[in-house]
Amino acid sequence: MPDRSTEGSGDDTPKDKTPWQNPVAGFGVTFKAMFKKRLTEQYPEQEKTTAPRFHGRHQLNRHPDGLEKCIGCELCAWACPADAIYVEGADNTEEERYSPGERYGRVYQINYARCILCGLCIEACPTRALTMTNEFELADSSRANLIYTKEQLLAGLDEGMVESPHSIFPGTDEQDYYRGLVTEAAPGTVRQVAVSKGETAAAADDPAPNEGAQA
Repeated sequence: MPDRSTEGSGDDTPKDKTPWQNPVAGFGVTFKAMFKKRLTEQYPEQEKTTAPRFHGRHQLNRHPDGLEKCIGCELCAWACPADAIYVEGADNTEEERYSPGERYGRVYQINYARCILCGLCIEACPTRALTMTNEFELADSSRANLIYTKEQLLAGLDEGMVESPHSIFPGTDEQDYYRGLVTEAAPGTVRQVAVSKGETAAAADDPAPNEGAQA
């Protein structure tokens, strides 16, 4: 029977390093790093280039004719783990239409003092109304300025768009917008005049305000 205690005791067994070799190896890593080029970024003197899919400031998108994609469902606010989004929905009317569906986001706010830029609100949005841009310079001297409103988040107008509110493309419905059948505003589309509820009630109480002047 071979002696098991002698197995694996050949000359190829690595020898233990002497105690003085460990600190020398550590200093070797330090000396190598001393002569490498520094990775310091000269920001903000040199603008930083972000990755194409970087999660930055949010944006509320529009349909190709200028109507808003947000339907005021508040799913983004429910999905936000930091409670940074506040949404108030309202009903569209034929005289004042902001989106192709029944409702739109009348009030939309994002508090960037709370937002952690996780992107869960983007995944929760059913209409692709909310996306994230590459803009990351969100610092400010006031907490109030970190609360972005709908006017600040809403995307600008491209060619072929008309500012909302305005009527939907003639002969189409809400589903046609999401199928991509609407590519621009219909010829002759004009922006509707937004009328507040207070002005509507005043007009109903005084239907002919110029009668006295005509007399």
